Amino acid sequence: MEILLKDGERLDELQRNGYRIIQDPKRFCFGMDAVLLAGFVKVKPEERVLDLGTGTGIIPILLEAKTKGALFTGLEIQAESADMARRSVRLNHLQEKVRIVTGDLREADRIFGNGTCHVVTCNPPYMTNHHGLKNPEQPKAIARHEILCTLEDVVSQASKILMPNGRFYLVHRPFRLAEIITCLCAHGLEPKRMRFVHPYVDREPGMVLIEALKGGKSGITVERPLVIYQEPGKYADEIYEVYGY
Repeated sequence: MEILLKDGERLDELQRNGYRIIQDPKRFCFGMDAVLLAGFVKVKPEERVLDLGTGTGIIPILLEAKTKGALFTGLEIQAESADMARRSVRLNHLQEKVRIVTGDLREADRIFGNGTCHVVTCNPPYMTNHHGLKNPEQPKAIARHEILCTLEDVVSQASKILMPNGRFYLVHRPFRLAEIITCLCAHGLEPKRMRFVHPYVDREPGMVLIEALKGGKSGITVERPLVIYQEPGKYADEIYEVYGY
């Protein structure tokens, strides 16, 4: 299938099932956090998955490649990013399994209905308006700072959309961990699994992966740390496995 690229766009290989994805470096390209989140998520056969703030659709496409879920939906507020995601879905012949919806994640419950998904995922903006400098390019600023949605928006919508015992998966920054856990519990999402991601074995973690269960009982498993580099310029073996190399 011929997919026309627009000015500034490029095709990137995903190392999974021969899939490729359309990206525009001037907007926002997916990073390792999205790939690691997709590797952390567990999707059972025939489950329905919703990715909030999907960007160019990287998480739904990777999850379709790696799991046996029934339907993978990405919700994205920026029309240009959603358009790229749809073209990537067509490029990879995934129209029967992956769909992209343009809309505001703060209205996800209205768009999809309460209790309609088994799994919700999100790679949200990490920074509040008080954290760091905003990128002058609006699409990148929206991806990194809580301009169009907050952590509270993401968690509250995930809770509404999930069916009982549904699972919410999130990647975030450890410096907000206390806030994240408090917010999850306030919305009936009990943290069940957590894994810290370290750049090197002797460095502080830069990311945290969390699984929360809707209506779950108290009790969390902290999994062994995930280390990205075994030495400068060389990934740890597990990272190669996650990427599918």
